[in-house]
Amino acid sequence: MKRVSQLIREVVPVIIGILIALVINNWNEERKDKKYLNQVYSTIAAELEESSRDIENTLPKQQILIDSLNKYMNDETTSIFEIINKSEGIQGPNVKLHTWKAVANSKVELIEFEKLSSLSEIEESKKYLELKLQKSLDFLIENGKETNQEKKEIFMFLNQDIILGEKYLQYEIKEFLNQ
Repeated sequence: MKRVSQLIREVVPVIIGILIALVINNWNEERKDKKYLNQVYSTIAAELEESSRDIENTLPKQQILIDSLNKYMNDETTSIFEIINKSEGIQGPNVKLHTWKAVANSKVELIEFEKLSSLSEIEESKKYLELKLQKSLDFLIENGKETNQEKKEIFMFLNQDIILGEKYLQYEIKEFLNQ
């Protein structure tokens, strides 16, 4: 009985010490994760704010292209390339998601579901916008010398679709930033 009592007196403090060390370690890990997440959210917010400003600056330039296409729509002597040269060219925003991609590949489990969902939607919208831009450029490469109204209308619709995609992406960014 003495042995058991002595064993308990020796083992219990060790077990308590281990439990205290585990609690402190967990608390420290949670603190580090919280600090990491705050830095990540701050960086993501800065990137998205910059992206939103870039979209805001790009939209009027794209509208100039749409207006130019409308102006020269029935002019069979002016090609799509010439219309682009008369306007401010073809514009596309620079949407940054570098930090999000880095986190998505490492510590995604730390991000709360709503933010995770919003960031995933923003990333999908960015990819969809890139596809629209590529489709417009592909059309331009094939039809840039065209002067007929039909080709100009198609090019205009492609670019209007890009503008809609940018406005939606900007909306998603603002929604994320307001969370």
